[in-house]
Amino acid sequence: MEHVKTLIQSKFKSLSLVTLALAFSAIALMIRMKLNKSFFFLFLIWNIFLAIIPFAITMYLNTKPNLSRLKLTVWFVIWLAFLPNAPYIVTDLIHLKESTYHLMWLDILVVLSFAMTGLFLFYLSVLDMQRLISQKFKRISISFVTISLMFLCGFGVYLGRFLRYNSWEILSQPQNLFLDIIDMIIFPMQHTGAWLFTLGFGSFLLVGYYILKYIDITNE
Repeated sequence: MEHVKTLIQSKFKSLSLVTLALAFSAIALMIRMKLNKSFFFLFLIWNIFLAIIPFAITMYLNTKPNLSRLKLTVWFVIWLAFLPNAPYIVTDLIHLKESTYHLMWLDILVVLSFAMTGLFLFYLSVLDMQRLISQKFKRISISFVTISLMFLCGFGVYLGRFLRYNSWEILSQPQNLFLDIIDMIIFPMQHTGAWLFTLGFGSFLLVGYYILKYIDITNE
């Protein structure tokens, strides 16, 4: 219990900012629904819930001072399966094509607020996982892990946005997901769009990581 209390105190600044970002996003969405008399963007609530899951996992793992390497490895796999859900919200900007012109500025504000909150949760969770890995696996290169994570998440976002897979289907439809991934690897020239998106989105996440890494808010 004392360890949990210490963790909350050490993460107070980050948790406060996450709460503020979530509150602003929710208020902006409610205003949008009121003015447009439409519930179209309500799906963003579900998306941000999915984005919270990897952050919640690393917060939970930080409460376990005696976490074994095996348990961390199992949790890492689960965490990685949900991690792309956080930056995925950026691609919800595609729904702005459904906006009406006179209130498009509000729709942009709503989607961007959720996307930025998702990215913030994403980077905080990645930084927490870095610390956990460096504590338990001292010989692993954190830089290599981080760069790999960014591009794996870029690929995961592609699977979700364009092939319409979600994290749950890793368990419910693993064969379909596996076959699609194998097909993209074996025949890369037939899936140039997938690899270009992965490279582009992964690079976007990597640049954002290096920017946020050196902002004081992450150095608690």
